[in-house]
Amino acid sequence: MNHKGCPEEYPITLVLDGFEVAVFQLTKQDLEDWVYGYLFSEGIIQEANDVETVNINEDAGTIHVTLLSPFETESLFSKKKHYTAGCGRGVTFFSMTDVKTFNKVEEGKTYLLSYLLKKRSEFAKESPLYLETGGMHGACIVDENGFITVREDIGRHNAVDKIIGHAVRHGLDPSKLLLLTTGRVSYEMLSKAAKFGFAVIGSRTAATKQAVQLAKYLQIEVVGYLRGRMAIPYTSFGRVVNDLEERVL
Repeated sequence: MNHKGCPEEYPITLVLDGFEVAVFQLTKQDLEDWVYGYLFSEGIIQEANDVETVNINEDAGTIHVTLLSPFETESLFSKKKHYTAGCGRGVTFFSMTDVKTFNKVEEGKTYLLSYLLKKRSEFAKESPLYLETGGMHGACIVDENGFITVREDIGRHNAVDKIIGHAVRHGLDPSKLLLLTTGRVSYEMLSKAAKFGFAVIGSRTAATKQAVQLAKYLQIEVVGYLRGRMAIPYTSFGRVVNDLEERVL
């Protein structure tokens, strides 16, 4: 019997301007993208140029970040920590009430459901860590030309942070991007997507009730269970058109 390799995770401490934020369980690939994505998702930076230096020490299990402008530690660390659900322990400082203050999505491309299913299939084939181990999550952005970029991690929320970090570092326009993920769309996953401004999110699995409530409030299209010719639309704002001959349940 052939056995896949075991997925890897490491405790890595994020230190921001000398202050320890938290210890995260991460897969070591694309850590710089994760840094930018996490800091952006938490509202600590607004663009890539807000970061001065990133020093990653994999042996010590630390990431030291300095910002161009002084960081107001009290504004962040006075907030209650919310530990994220699922594999790969994470933490967010945004509550569901905070997320409701985010801008509602007003722009975004329209996609055919068959296109989402096609790109979900391409995404699966372009996920080397999952193919190697069978135990990784992934997040993928599809640009306006259909080109996909994939990031993987032991934690589904970490994978989303990594792909957001890639987009932030390259100055990509969220209104022209489709976000796909392998993981369950929970409220913290939805909050990350909403903070960046994704209009359409697709997942191979479910969305939680809280995430759907927030998506409806923020006018974000969420489609779950993208598998084969199957899909479940959780919200409907006209950005995903069902063009399949068979009825999608």
